[in-house]
Amino acid sequence: MIRIGNASGFYGDRLSAMREQLEGGDLDVLTGDYLAELTMLILGRDRMKDSQLGYAKTFLRQMEDCLALALDKGVKIVVNAGGLNPEGLARKLGELRPGKLGELKPGELGELSPGELGELDQGDLAGRLGAKIGYVTGDDLKARFPEALTANAYLGAWEIAECLNQGAQVVVTGRVTDASLVVGPAAAHFGWARDDWDRLAGATVAGHVLECGTQATGGNFSFFTEIDATRPGFPIAEIDEDGSCLITKHDGTGGAVTVDTVTAQLLYEIGAPEYLGPDVTTHFDTIRLEQHERGVRISGTRGSPPPDTLKVCLNTLGGFRNSTTFVLTGLDVEAKAELVKRQLHEAVGDDGLTWTLARTDQKDAATEEQASALLHVTIKTTDPKRAKGFSRAAIELALASYPGFHVTAPPGDGTPFGVYKAAYVHRDEVSAKAVLL
Repeated sequence: MIRIGNASGFYGDRLSAMREQLEGGDLDVLTGDYLAELTMLILGRDRMKDSQLGYAKTFLRQMEDCLALALDKGVKIVVNAGGLNPEGLARKLGELRPGKLGELKPGELGELSPGELGELDQGDLAGRLGAKIGYVTGDDLKARFPEALTANAYLGAWEIAECLNQGAQVVVTGRVTDASLVVGPAAAHFGWARDDWDRLAGATVAGHVLECGTQATGGNFSFFTEIDATRPGFPIAEIDEDGSCLITKHDGTGGAVTVDTVTAQLLYEIGAPEYLGPDVTTHFDTIRLEQHERGVRISGTRGSPPPDTLKVCLNTLGGFRNSTTFVLTGLDVEAKAELVKRQLHEAVGDDGLTWTLARTDQKDAATEEQASALLHVTIKTTDPKRAKGFSRAAIELALASYPGFHVTAPPGDGTPFGVYKAAYVHRDEVSAKAVLL
């Protein structure tokens, strides 16, 4: 059995989760999912400002705090926090010297006597030498899609497995499928073959349950009133050699692991029962769930060969966006909204404007806030000057519009927005590589 935990479901998840998972109980591997389509756009903008960036900076902060702890406990770390720059993140991690002896200067290890060397524990020794870092690259297809800000193929598990087989203690990747962060360690641990379809499918299901963190343990759960949802613990998958697993969490953590919470996560982002991935096609209609004393047992999952194509995440810059919210208080809300629309259309034109009137007002309200409706307007345009002028035009109406005019925020510059779409390439066109520093 291999015990794989999760400490992140998105870029911005609970910063303390890594330490909580490492201190909360036994683990073999700790994974973290930091990437989504929007995240790739955010990282793309980061890299436009600084070519050395493009990775999830919060993960580096977590490693500064927790790398020594992970090494001391023998827990391997596997994350996709490398984003657009897995090599850059790997090299930053390689510069860390974790542990209480991490401040030693180069060469001091060689000056220790054999007796002193023998007194060092695993964490101290790793602190002097640094961790063995691996990274996965090859997902960047921007040369194939030059019009895109980012273009990244969804890679699979085998390069992760190769890094681990070569002794990596930390593996960072770019755009791999979320579940592959779990499939890779399981495949390396058990020595699975690339055509062990049922085992790979079972691990894919485990990875799909873990990938969104606490969403599997009661977060965003429809029946949250029936559980302790205040601070859900992060999930763990105890995976067996046949690919079946037990979904659980550390003792004493909040939330719950039930057939219902696991089912809710299994159905998240799922279309057809044939779940296509780069490692295997997983047949979700074969999954069996059973409540267990410590969580939920998942078994029976069947798999078949993956498709010949890989999905590609494409992000392009769509233009600039700006928005304003007008507060409409008291009577004649609809008429006030129509007046503002006419005035703003005359000032900036109606091209690219979208309006939403939220009737949050109440009849015979006790307070001004309860008597107010919100009129939201957003502009999307390829012209940055028009996006900035939109905000100014809205504020210029302050003494020339409806009675009681006010807005929720001061004017601001327009901000860039991205457009996501998926593309597909033959897997032979993508060359994934496992690299050890």
